[in-house]
Amino acid sequence: MTQNQLVVRTALALLAFAGNSLLCRLALRSTTLDPASFTSIRLLSAAVTLSALVYLQRKERPTKGDWPSGLALFAYAAAFSLAYVNLTAGTGALLLFGAVQITMISAGYVRGERLSSFQILGLAMACAGLIWLVLPGLSAPPLQSSVLMVLAGVAWGIYSLRGGGATDPLNVTAGNFLRTVPMTAALSAVMLSSLSFNSSGALLAIASGAVTSGLGYAIWYGVLPRLKAANAATLQLSVPVIAAVAAILLLGEQPNLRLAMASVTIIFGIWLVINFKAAVAAK
Repeated sequence: MTQNQLVVRTALALLAFAGNSLLCRLALRSTTLDPASFTSIRLLSAAVTLSALVYLQRKERPTKGDWPSGLALFAYAAAFSLAYVNLTAGTGALLLFGAVQITMISAGYVRGERLSSFQILGLAMACAGLIWLVLPGLSAPPLQSSVLMVLAGVAWGIYSLRGGGATDPLNVTAGNFLRTVPMTAALSAVMLSSLSFNSSGALLAIASGAVTSGLGYAIWYGVLPRLKAANAATLQLSVPVIAAVAAILLLGEQPNLRLAMASVTIIFGIWLVINFKAAVAAK
């Protein structure tokens, strides 16, 4: 994979992640589809799409993936949907990828990766922006939903780290999604009394599963081996900003000063990390 291909594929994956927030928020805000059904349809459609791609390419069924990764994927998807009942797309994405960042950077540090002073400063600013977002106040998001989204971020961070060494990302991703199917059935059984089907919401869940989840995660799995844990976590911090801007333009969500300032703080933190690394590489 060339450097240009790496950049393009990474950008596509990040756009897909932002699309997940928009599709989930739209389905839960504008239709009567419940979070458990959204999760089940999303994961099932992703499993079908990826399995079909594996078969079309190799004439075989998915044979890779593992149950711990499948469990992390399911935990992320379920907490993600439940949290978005009361969170805006931008706020949810900020909380999600802030938790992803902390999880992946912590793992990278344990594995021996070290950060320069400028990188530490940039990441500290990004974390400060996320903390500021959830501090008590009139524009603070609901605490329970915020906790759920943080848990979703931790689960996604674990899933990303487990996929960092995948040599066959499409097959692995398809296998992991297939393993979430029985878990979604259990979730629907537990939440049977609150299930509510809606065809428009189901179509949004299918789009989230087949396109922005299945294909997006397969692409992300493919670029992860070329990215250090700290770099991958930092890049994902651009997703909340993409989601927040798109939600304002496409969903009519109202911006607020706290979200705007938190986003600026996070972007500047990313800028410090990326530009310092580029300057070092140029010497």
